[in-house]
Amino acid sequence: MKIDLHTKEFIRAHADDDPNRLLLSAARYPDIDVPFVVDQIVARRHVREKLPEWVAHETLFPSRISGEQCSSESTARYKQQLMRSGLRVCDLTGGLGVDSYYLSQRAEKLYYVERFPFYCEVARYNFDRLGATNIEVIEGDGMALYASLEEIDLFYIDPARRGTGNSRVFALADCEPDLTEALPKLLSAAPRVIAKLSPMADLRQTLELLPGTEEIHVLSVKNDCKELLFVIGRQSSVHSPEVHAVNFTSPEEYDRFHFPLDEEKDCPAKQADTIGQYLYEPNASILKAGAFKTVAKRYGVEKLAVNSHLYTSSELVLGFPGRSFEVQAVYPFNKQASRALSKTIPQAHITVRNFPLSVKELRARLRIQEGGDIYLFATLLANSEKVIIACRKVG
Repeated sequence: MKIDLHTKEFIRAHADDDPNRLLLSAARYPDIDVPFVVDQIVARRHVREKLPEWVAHETLFPSRISGEQCSSESTARYKQQLMRSGLRVCDLTGGLGVDSYYLSQRAEKLYYVERFPFYCEVARYNFDRLGATNIEVIEGDGMALYASLEEIDLFYIDPARRGTGNSRVFALADCEPDLTEALPKLLSAAPRVIAKLSPMADLRQTLELLPGTEEIHVLSVKNDCKELLFVIGRQSSVHSPEVHAVNFTSPEEYDRFHFPLDEEKDCPAKQADTIGQYLYEPNASILKAGAFKTVAKRYGVEKLAVNSHLYTSSELVLGFPGRSFEVQAVYPFNKQASRALSKTIPQAHITVRNFPLSVKELRARLRIQEGGDIYLFATLLANSEKVIIACRKVG
């Protein structure tokens, strides 16, 4: 793909322009493909934090949505840990090529496979800009081509998760390709598969559909769960896969909590008799991984209730994988307490856990504005009492 210097300079010069106004003024620039330029400007704005290396190299985007759907640089780099160096890798669902690029940095050879010609054209241009010399771009359907590639050590696949009318789907059978059908074929051609799945997928249900799973990685960025990775082996005999709950606190740093899946099932559930001086909320990856009892056991804290997923202790526990708070007061959830709260706490952040009202409904009921340094947790205790816990963040 070629993009002339004039177009590059135009993109730079209009990077901060209003995209709609730029489209309306397209007639003023007869030598510029303005719709294409606008797509580049909008896409780069959306991924400045997500893909800083790509933006710095002035890579291109085949569509606006390609930047939204792709992995971040942080999560793509993390995937390098899931493979040995020097492998021959095939990314069967290339897309923008972010995962391909970072996996290629550890691979001997990487095949990027993509069915859409324009995506392939853009990928060749981007890989050249990024200096990736060991990637071969192949146009076609990955599931039609996988068997023709020789000596593949690892397949990487990210099934398309958009249904009719561009709606999001997450069940394996609704994705393209259907991984439950594709997996036996891929494992016949390579000893290992890494599948990137929707963060909405249920871990245990998905595990039943993907035999041979050795590891599950739950990746969050700044406490927002982004993707699930299933590492699957051809001859795996793992009964209880290791689950890694990873939360990126910055582009280069992350917290990781890992446990065998069966440990959670066998772990005793200890509930608190009273709310201690400190309250803890696990990060999004731990909650998604379902390590509710395991995290309590490992850190010596107690659950407020079986389904509340909030924890407490009398002494501060350092290094808890999530947010830590010092309890200021505990209010019963009734009309009298609600009136008192609105007068004494006009502004606060509100979270609900195992509670009959949503954040929006509770905020309207309490008449408390968003903001400030007070955090309110509405939840149920072990005896089913509804309470609101007022806290301040520790650290």
